[in-house]
Amino acid sequence: MRDPGKALRTDWNRVSPDLGHDVVAGLTAATVVLPKAMAYATVAGLPVSVGLYTAFVPPVVYGLLGSSRVLSVSSTTTLAILTGAELGTVVPDGDPARLAVAAATLTALVGALLLAARLLKLGFIASFISVPVLTGFKTGIGLVILLDQAPKLLGLHIAKQSFFADLASVVRHLPEISLPTLAVGGTTLAILIGMERLKPHSPAPLVVAAAAIAASWVLDLGARGVSTVGPIPQGLPSLTVPDPGLVLALLPGAVGIALMSFTESIAAARAFVGPGDPPVDANRELVATGSANLGGALLGAMPAGGGTSQTSVVRAAGGRTQATSLATAVAALATMLFLAGILGLLPQAALAAIVVVYSASLIQPAEFRAIYTVRCMEFRWAVAAAIGVLAFGTLQGIVVAVVLSFLGLALQTAQPRISIIVRKPGADVLRPQSRDHPEDETFDGLLILRPEGRLYFANAQTVGERMRALMEEHKPRVVALDLSRVSDIEYSALQMLQEGIRSAAVSVWLVGCNPDVLRMVRRAGLDRELGPDRLLFNARTAIARYGALRAATATSTEP
Repeated sequence: MRDPGKALRTDWNRVSPDLGHDVVAGLTAATVVLPKAMAYATVAGLPVSVGLYTAFVPPVVYGLLGSSRVLSVSSTTTLAILTGAELGTVVPDGDPARLAVAAATLTALVGALLLAARLLKLGFIASFISVPVLTGFKTGIGLVILLDQAPKLLGLHIAKQSFFADLASVVRHLPEISLPTLAVGGTTLAILIGMERLKPHSPAPLVVAAAAIAASWVLDLGARGVSTVGPIPQGLPSLTVPDPGLVLALLPGAVGIALMSFTESIAAARAFVGPGDPPVDANRELVATGSANLGGALLGAMPAGGGTSQTSVVRAAGGRTQATSLATAVAALATMLFLAGILGLLPQAALAAIVVVYSASLIQPAEFRAIYTVRCMEFRWAVAAAIGVLAFGTLQGIVVAVVLSFLGLALQTAQPRISIIVRKPGADVLRPQSRDHPEDETFDGLLILRPEGRLYFANAQTVGERMRALMEEHKPRVVALDLSRVSDIEYSALQMLQEGIRSAAVSVWLVGCNPDVLRMVRRAGLDRELGPDRLLFNARTAIARYGALRAATATSTEP
C-alpha cells in the first residue's frame, strides 16, 4: 500500500520553487471561484455564505491530501442542484436552522461514503458511467439549473414542483416580470458573455459581482423591487453538528452525490495532468475528497468536489501545485472576515446570471452530434439519460444514468460478434469474411467460426443459435471454433458448448484457446472428449490438418 505521508512529502517538495506562480494563480482563480461558489449555494437553496465556506474548508483539506497538483475543489453546478433536491425533501419549508443541520449531515454522509469506498477499494467505480450517459445526465442537469434560475432573472415567484410543471408555471407568470430585475439580470448576462468570449477564464464573475453591488448601492435597487442577497454573517463559520436522525432519510441521496462528486473530481483531475505530474490515484482521491467533505460538514460547507471549469482557470493562470488551492482558500477567508457586509447588497438576479452562464456549458449539443455520428444506440442512451433527469428528478436521474450504463454494457456483451474466417488470396493472411473482399478464399468443407468477447450465461444461447444457423447455411464437414478472441468462458456457456459438440452432426474442433479458456476446457473434461487431434493451436494449424485429412482420404479412395 502506498505511504500517504511519503506521497504528501513528495508532492509538497515542489511548492517552494513554484510558490510565487501558485499564489498569483490562486488569487486569480479566487476571482472566478468565489462568486460562482456563492451562486451555487443559492442553487442548492442555501445562504451565499455556505458557498464561501465551501470555497474555504474543502480546498484546504484536499490540497493536503489529493493526488492532483491543480484540481480545484469546491461546489459545482451538478453537486449544487443534487444537494438542493435532497435538502428539499427533508426541509421542505426552507427553515434556515434546519437547512444548516441537514446540509451538514448530507455533506458528512458524502464524506463518509467516499472514505468507505476507499476502504473497500472502489476507486474503479469512476469508470462505471459511460461517457454518452454522463453527457445526457449533465445536459438534463443543465436544463434543470437554467429553469431553476429563470424566475430569479425575471423577478418571478413560483412554487417549485417538477421540471415540466415549473416550465409551465414560468410561462404562465411571464406577464408578472419585474422590469428592474430583468434589467439587472440581462445586463449581467450580457457583460459575462461578452467578457468570456473576449477573454476566457478572465475574472468576469468578480467584475459583474462588484458592478452589481455598486449599482445596488448607488441606485438603491432593493427599494425598486430587486431582490438582494441580504445580510451575510461576518467572521469564521460556526461549528455545525450533523443530526444522526436525518441519516436514513438523506442516505440514498448522499450515495448519488458521492458518486457524482468522485466522478467529476476524477475526470477533472485526469483532464489536467501536466507533463511531469504524477498520475492521478483514484483511491487517494477518495480519501482526499472524502476528508474534504467531512471537514467541510463541520464548518458549514455543502457537498464539494473537483470542477473542470474552475480547474481550467487554475491551469490557465499558471497554477502548478496545491498551494494554488490554499491561496484561493485564504481569499475566501478574507472575504468572510472583511467583505461579508458588502456582499449582502448583491442582487439575486446577478447571482442567477453567473449560474446560467457557467451552467450552460453542461449542455453540449456538439457532443450529442458526435455520439450520433459514431453510434446511434449510445446516442439514444444519452437522450434517455437527459429525459430521465427531467422526468424523474436529478437524484433519480443518477439511477437512470447508472442503469443505462449497465444496460448498455449488457446489450453489448449479449450480442458478441461471430465471424467466418477466410484467407486473403495469394497471402497467408486470415481475416473475417467481409463484403468488401468478396475475392477472399473459403475452405471447402471447413468452416472456421471466431466468436469475440466473453462467453457467459447471458449470451451463450444467442451464440449457440447463430453458430447453428451458420452451420446450416454452409453445411461443412468440419467446424473449427477459433476461440483466440474469447477472453473468458463462464460455466453456463461452457456447458452449452460441450452439449453442442456432443450433439453436432459434424466434427467440431477447438482452436486458439487462451490459457484461461483452456484451463476451463480441461476442468470440464472437454479436452479428453475431443482428444488431441481436435484441440489445436491456431486456425492455421486447423487448416493444415484439414488439408492433410482430405489428402489422406483422397489417397485411400484411389483405385
